[in-house]
Amino acid sequence: MLEKVKTHFRRLRYYTKKDILTLNNIVLFAAIVLCLVWTYGAINSMSRNWMLEEKLKTRQLESAKLKLEVETLKLEQEYYQTDEYKELMARIKLNKMQPGETMVILPRNSESAIYKYANTKTEMKPERSNFAEWLDFLFG
Repeated sequence: MLEKVKTHFRRLRYYTKKDILTLNNIVLFAAIVLCLVWTYGAINSMSRNWMLEEKLKTRQLESAKLKLEVETLKLEQEYYQTDEYKELMARIKLNKMQPGETMVILPRNSESAIYKYANTKTEMKPERSNFAEWLDFLFG
């Protein structure tokens, strides 16, 4: 029985040496491993580049938004320095007027006058379906 196992082991070694571990098989295995490593590296690099590109787009949008906010604030600051704004604020806050104008100060509205127009109902048109609108558009 021991001889059978030894024989079987020798046959397996011979088969492995002569049929499996040939130069062609080793080169093929190395090529497959190399392709898998290269593919993994390429996919990893592409995913990293994609994430970095998304970060860049986000930061560019934030930068553009901040630039618009700065421009808006600059324009607002320029408006506050104009004579038109100064005159408007003098009229509103200080009750000032230009020469030749007369100022009329009206009493505040009573509660009934405020609520008289606040409670009016506006007539709303019923919403039509998309299909009805298309029919109206196509056939008048």
